[in-house]
Amino acid sequence: MRMLFKQRIFSWFDSYDIYDEAGCTLYTVKGQLSWGHCLKIFDSNGFEVGTVKEKIFTFLPKFEIYAGGSYIGCISKEFTFFKPRYNIDYNGWHIDGDFLEWDYTVYGGGGVVARVSKEIFHLSDTYVIDVYNSTDALSALMLVLAIDAEKCSRS
Repeated sequence: MRMLFKQRIFSWFDSYDIYDEAGCTLYTVKGQLSWGHCLKIFDSNGFEVGTVKEKIFTFLPKFEIYAGGSYIGCISKEFTFFKPRYNIDYNGWHIDGDFLEWDYTVYGGGGVVARVSKEIFHLSDTYVIDVYNSTDALSALMLVLAIDAEKCSRS
């Protein structure tokens, strides 16, 4: 399953649209006013299906992940000098990325869960998320949202 993740250009808060290959909206992400990033994910019918919320007052960035209102885990940045690393404490996943943080692979259950690549030459952040099992789509999306929010916080 391929998802196209595009940030809206003119928005007061973080807002994203996630499309399938045919251009149909799969998810809409709306930023909420809060301390740190708080991103609410809605399905194509407008129902809230997940939240990515930044924890504040931490030494390194940390994001809590909620699905259907229930806490499922968190993603935290690890201290490194060159290649970025993240600790993912849900689904047994781990991530391996490149130096520029534009392309990375998510591993879990003994294989590849998703591949993420950033498309360049766009006015806003645009990512392609290839998920190998459609049941992992929302979790993969929340992971990408957390990493993008962490990168945005550094800018």
